[in-house]
Amino acid sequence: MSFLTAVLTEVEHIALPLPLLVYPMVAAVLFLALGVVVWSFRDVANRHSGKANAYAAAHGGHGGASGTGGH
Repeated sequence: MSFLTAVLTEVEHIALPLPLLVYPMVAAVLFLALGVVVWSFRDVANRHSGKANAYAAAHGGHGGASGTGGH
């Protein structure tokens, strides 16, 4: 225990450039921004299922008119 207390007393405290509350707020904003990006790509396969089925039919794929969006 004495080694730990000696190390803790010798460590210099570094002043942060921003208040401590700002760091979790920045992380939350980044998390929400990435969530918006993921949300924007929802249902993309179904929006293009006609193109996927046409491509699969033209290139000998198994998709055909299955209605599964080419997956």
